[in-house]
Amino acid sequence: MGLNWQHQLCKNPRPNPDIKTLFTDHTCSPPNGPLAPTPVNLPVAAVAKPAAYSSLGAHGPFPPTAAAANANALAGWMANASASSVQASVVTASSIPVPQNQVPILKRPRTPPAAPGMVDYPSTDHEQLMKRLRSAPSVEEVTYPSTRHQAPWSLEDLPRAVAVTLHQGSTVTSMDFHPSHHTLLLVGSSNGEITLWEVASRERLVSKQFKIWEMASCSVGFQASVTKDTPISVSRVTWSPDGNFVGVAFTKHLIHLYAYHGSNDLRQNLEIDAHIGAVNDLAFAHPNKQLCLVSCGDDKQIRVWDSAGRKLFNFEGHEAPVYSICPHHKENIQFIFSTAFDGKIKAWLYDNMGSRVDYDAPGHYCTTMLYSADGSRLFSCGTSKDGDSFLVEWNESEGAIKRSYIGFRKKSAGVVQFDTTQNHFLAAGEDSQIKFWDMDNNNILTSTDADGGLPSLPRLRFNKEGNLLAVTTADNGFKILANAAGLRSLRPIEPPSFEALRSPIESAAAKVSGSPAITNVNPVNCKVERSSPVRPSPIINGVDPNGRSMEKPRTMEDVTDRTKPWQLSEIVDAVQCRLVTLPEGSDSSSKVVRLLYTNSGIGVLALGSNGVQKLWKWTRNEQNPSGKATANVVPQHWQPNSGLLMANDVSGVNLEESVPCIALSKNDSYVMSACGGKVSLFNMMTFKVMTTFMAAPPASTFLAFHPQDNNIIAIGMEDSTIHIYNVRVDEVKSKLKGHQKRITGLAFSTNLNILVSSGADAQLCVWSIDTWEKRKSFTIQIPAGKAPVGDTRVQFHSDQMRLLVVHETQLAIYDASKMDRIRQWVPQDALSAPISYAAYSCNSQLVYATFFDGNIGVFDADSLRLRCRIAPSAYLSPAALNGSQSVHPLVVAANPLDPNQFAVGLTDGSVKVIEPTESEGKWGSSPPMDNGLLNGRTASSSTTSNHTPDQTQR
Repeated sequence: MGLNWQHQLCKNPRPNPDIKTLFTDHTCSPPNGPLAPTPVNLPVAAVAKPAAYSSLGAHGPFPPTAAAANANALAGWMANASASSVQASVVTASSIPVPQNQVPILKRPRTPPAAPGMVDYPSTDHEQLMKRLRSAPSVEEVTYPSTRHQAPWSLEDLPRAVAVTLHQGSTVTSMDFHPSHHTLLLVGSSNGEITLWEVASRERLVSKQFKIWEMASCSVGFQASVTKDTPISVSRVTWSPDGNFVGVAFTKHLIHLYAYHGSNDLRQNLEIDAHIGAVNDLAFAHPNKQLCLVSCGDDKQIRVWDSAGRKLFNFEGHEAPVYSICPHHKENIQFIFSTAFDGKIKAWLYDNMGSRVDYDAPGHYCTTMLYSADGSRLFSCGTSKDGDSFLVEWNESEGAIKRSYIGFRKKSAGVVQFDTTQNHFLAAGEDSQIKFWDMDNNNILTSTDADGGLPSLPRLRFNKEGNLLAVTTADNGFKILANAAGLRSLRPIEPPSFEALRSPIESAAAKVSGSPAITNVNPVNCKVERSSPVRPSPIINGVDPNGRSMEKPRTMEDVTDRTKPWQLSEIVDAVQCRLVTLPEGSDSSSKVVRLLYTNSGIGVLALGSNGVQKLWKWTRNEQNPSGKATANVVPQHWQPNSGLLMANDVSGVNLEESVPCIALSKNDSYVMSACGGKVSLFNMMTFKVMTTFMAAPPASTFLAFHPQDNNIIAIGMEDSTIHIYNVRVDEVKSKLKGHQKRITGLAFSTNLNILVSSGADAQLCVWSIDTWEKRKSFTIQIPAGKAPVGDTRVQFHSDQMRLLVVHETQLAIYDASKMDRIRQWVPQDALSAPISYAAYSCNSQLVYATFFDGNIGVFDADSLRLRCRIAPSAYLSPAALNGSQSVHPLVVAANPLDPNQFAVGLTDGSVKVIEPTESEGKWGSSPPMDNGLLNGRTASSSTTSNHTPDQTQR
């Protein structure tokens, strides 16, 4: 339809009519009537995505009042359409006309009004239209008012308190909250797995490992590509706007569509061989009132698929792989924006007439565009190839940058991700922090490191309500940050004791109104301590490594510590805790020497001194609806139907002298172990040996998977060397020499890019992961009168910066960036026996330590102050306590999902899972920092400090 056709229907025809819209009939205003704006165009310079781009269902519908207020907000974009180039802060117009009475693009699509199908432009009329519009002067410009009236806000509105820390098991590559179930989080991983988490209950509802559903229907090219060794990762997960479907894009060819029927019911629905190479982005759209999938890929194509997998459109025109897509709509007009790796932006209508625009993205590389929740304000964030990042707000009426936000460091090795929330805040992940801005202020509002452990460029995602923020961690997991409302949604039932404390704290909370410098005291963080403790502050010896002036949120313990005298929690009877002994485990001839939880948190794996591994699994049933490990239910001693044992080859091995070792793959699919002989790789489902390698001598004594490549294994040896072994090519790539005795521990830090090894010589060595060169080595400080012998073990805190070092004479915390000792605890008083093992809880807030006399200590991980002692009488039977043979734990393992649950492996071959009572919910409380006095003793006798380190460099 052309302008002449529309003008014929005017009641007051004029030679040069004001055309308000292209797609509906109009009436020209009388000669003395108000002037109407010209047709408008879409802003195109701020288009793109990265993986953290919000789903279409992530934000609420556009309010009618906002629609009326912003009807002409984009008018100025068309006025500049004739310009061939503009300054960096001004972007030329798109050639897509948009009706005057339509509103800025919505994130959440609504069902289009009754309209005849998809919009189609006759080429001749379109060209005439553009010529006419380019020559027309801008009659009226509409801008947003400089002052926006919004409800009062506080820093407490920002979700900053660490409420939940969860372990995914592989690097998280994409996340998306359900559009209406605000605590349901969809997570995609680098190992190709997708997982649905109910973050309120910390429950992994369902996990789907990557697999090809129908290989025969895939292209020959894809079938050939999957035979190669490159892993297949998730590039994007997204919910459909109604929450009934889940879309998954992979780094090779495929798209998977699942139907979601609630709870853990996620069903395979559709598999599409969509692109040659990687599928880089995926989104849902609603053209022509039908739900469609829009995808883009390395093959430079953008494609639209219907719900049956039929290809509706194929858009060609990019000269580089397409990085992102951004479907939008304005009433009955549907668009797709795309951005390529060469920085080019194109826009498409659902027709076959090619791209309507061709412009450069800010930074000339990858950029994300997002609207505020109400659709009234447009923002973009991206990073150039040189590492410069840009976060800006656009003035849609002029096609110019309205505001540039300050706060990024100079260079970033990747693309910064961002999100918006509550029509007031922006958040971006950079420099291992989450940074927040008030939309109306150029300067950074505040930032948080989420108690440490974030990667350099964390991915992030708000839920629709804006009260929860999911952020990725460097240790293959993610954290949920929450504000007051978010904590209530995670813990809907509050204990009465908290209610009594709530009012005085709440009244003391500092409210702010636009000033980022005001210290914040968040009262609601108290709630989360009862079942999922807030992560401790990384303050070391009173020094805050980040130099932040903002006060840390209070926790429940901050309050209780001041209202009653602190007392060490002593568990001496079985009724004071929850306990389950795993069935068919006791074997006095085989001690439990290695113990692991499965990464999914549903099983426990034990390795005995005889080389046999045993697996126990909890199943989902009425007594255990979550299906996770619990001391309330006895698990099943699991074996395959074949009755096969998962046993190492110990022929010719002296079991008294052998050092068993074990490591589990991140996806729980296979386990690697040895017991004085060669290393065996077992299938966890069939218990069959998949392969063996590294035959003795020398024997393997410690095993660790490389955190970024399951095919690379660090193997500590009896002869004190460390072999870097590539399973895929069956070859030792490097041999590391630096210890004097056998290797007893290995720990990787991806943040510091190092491997730390420990030996039976009480020595620690630090190795570069890149070159495998030794950076440093030293012997730990042994208390006077003690010999530097015995196993030394190492484990990284979840922040990947602090290192727990365990020796029979001590627990110690080191700053691994400099290998300075921060804290040390030595056995004393009721815990005076040598230490047999120790490990961090899953959130690194606690340290569980076992002792040769049967005692178990629960320590605060930051201060190494004792919180709780569990006596052997609490978990051992009278027969074990009074028997001729001493029974005590040799190993402890922490549940990967529940920070208050742990398991111990004993010298009698049994395994026990222990939890606090449901009424307590945790192991004691944090000892007060009371000027050096602890429970009537000087702190120096309970904890000793080497020195105060310099501020940790993040």
